[in-house]
Amino acid sequence: MKSILFSILFCTISWFGFGQEFSLNSFLTENSELDRKTDSIFQSLDQKAIIAQLLMPAVGRLGRTKDTIDAYIKDGCIGGVLMLNGSKDQFTEWIKDFNNIVKNSGQLPFLFSADAEPSLVNRKITGTKTVPRANTIKSKEETEKVAVSISQDLNDIGINYNFSPVVDMSANKTVGYRGFGTKPENIVPFSNAFITRSQEHNIIATAKHFPGHGLVSGDTHKSLQVIDGEMKELQNYTPLIENGVLSIMVAHIAVKNNEEFGTKGLPATASYKIVTELLRDSLGFKGLIVTDAMNMGGISKLPSASAKAIGAGCDIVLMPKNVRVAHKEISNWYTNNRGFREKVNQAAKRIIRMKICLGLIP
Repeated sequence: MKSILFSILFCTISWFGFGQEFSLNSFLTENSELDRKTDSIFQSLDQKAIIAQLLMPAVGRLGRTKDTIDAYIKDGCIGGVLMLNGSKDQFTEWIKDFNNIVKNSGQLPFLFSADAEPSLVNRKITGTKTVPRANTIKSKEETEKVAVSISQDLNDIGINYNFSPVVDMSANKTVGYRGFGTKPENIVPFSNAFITRSQEHNIIATAKHFPGHGLVSGDTHKSLQVIDGEMKELQNYTPLIENGVLSIMVAHIAVKNNEEFGTKGLPATASYKIVTELLRDSLGFKGLIVTDAMNMGGISKLPSASAKAIGAGCDIVLMPKNVRVAHKEISNWYTNNRGFREKVNQAAKRIIRMKICLGLIP
């Protein structure tokens, strides 16, 4: 019922002086007005809508059908959609349709995401401008041009969240060609250039796959992979966080033989040690933390995986195996566990804050 009063809420917000415009640069700043606006919008949501903010299924080839996503939106159980394998024209029309359903049902505007990496974008979204693969890019200036080209296509489509850049080392054949790691010294400067240009074009950039997928030998699409001992790729993340990257994706990778951050057999996605103690507390990351796809072999067999990812400290559950089951499980934990409820609330507030900074919420 509360979400139906969404338009009335905005009138109330304007009446009390919340008229300042924000940008993506505002998200990581100390801003009492932005805090108040975020809290006011959060307070307008009921439990179902709060939890919905955290769930992001996919549509397109290898994702759900458009009719299924339409039904999820009408049911009010999701807060964003990953556009997964389709054409630029198709995705543009679908997002217009999704936005109409969202608006007519009085819900918060959606985050629309894509794996628009330089190495994948022309395959994931056909009809986009041709760009070189990340591992063939030769300079920071070329990286910036690629980021601008991709961001302009995403702006045209209505996508506001890019799961890129890949900041893994190049050793792993599954992810190696997708990042700038052919020359390790290029990873940070090229990634920062991509992030900066993307966010200047009102696209949330995402560093992935935390805590590092490039030096493991296997494929998390198929099974859980393991970092044995030191997490050598962590060094790639600190300068990106300092530079203001707004999102980080966590991989389905366990850590063993690491006294401080061992995951005890869990994927990092579901590990409080990795997501909260390492990424949030130790590295000081304040942006959105998104899981890698939850239908991947590295986590798909873990019971209550979506709820456990939120319990670990993730904000967005990407491609849950079953959206309604995930929503129900998170809701049950939310009702019965005060600590978990606070984690959900803080995640929802971060997502709302990001939607305000994107200009989705006036």
